[in-house]
Amino acid sequence: MTLRVAVTGASGRMGQAVALAVAADTNAELVSLIARPGSDLVGQPINSVCASVTSDRAVRDSLDLENIDVVIDFTLPESTLVNAEACARAGVPVVIGTTGFSESQQALLNDCLAPVARCQAANFSTGVNLTYQLLAMAARVMGDQSDIEIHEAHHKHKLDAPSGTALSMGEAVATAMGKELNDLARFDRSSTREARELGSIGFSVTRAGDIVGEHTVLFAGEGERIELTHKAESRAAFASGALRAAHYITGRPAGAYTMVDVLGLS
Repeated sequence: MTLRVAVTGASGRMGQAVALAVAADTNAELVSLIARPGSDLVGQPINSVCASVTSDRAVRDSLDLENIDVVIDFTLPESTLVNAEACARAGVPVVIGTTGFSESQQALLNDCLAPVARCQAANFSTGVNLTYQLLAMAARVMGDQSDIEIHEAHHKHKLDAPSGTALSMGEAVATAMGKELNDLARFDRSSTREARELGSIGFSVTRAGDIVGEHTVLFAGEGERIELTHKAESRAAFASGALRAAHYITGRPAGAYTMVDVLGLS
């Protein structure tokens, strides 16, 4: 059966990448593309936004979930919460790639989406999700005896920092060490003059140019170090993973699924 997909974030790089991925999938159909209210894209043909999309439907400014099997949402936290409420009311599963939620926003999102199947991830690429597994392995062996640093780089338009992926990598490391990331993370060293604590996790950020996404985690011990790096060459890697998640959760019982489930890594 063809998967009928609505994609939000029509004006964003990821929204457009997902729309192209859906259009290229012979087992999916791009039924609806959503832009924010007031956007110049609203009312424009979808193929004027994504040239390779054959649909001549118009870009909308709100979700119409009739005849939609799944929603893929890459927007901003405030918009995602609105879209999530609509999905919950309509019983439509949703894939969420939005990052930058506050703790209260995430809690609200979790409560809102309880009635439907959903998959939320900071990063949907296969490579990054495999990297989480490798990080956990390294942390179990070297974490307590290493200086750990996480560096990420993204394009100059990205708003949240550190990235959701960097924080998820930190979570993977801290969890493997049996600790909480909040207890280990060091986001700002400029206010203190002291040597680092063994086992702490430092974060650094670059925002420049059109960098798609690069993440490196360093485990530095005495006399040796390990660096695990993932570099995204295009947003197609994220888009294809999100679409894979959409296929996976559609038709499944209500619940929170992860890319571990989607990729069969558990």
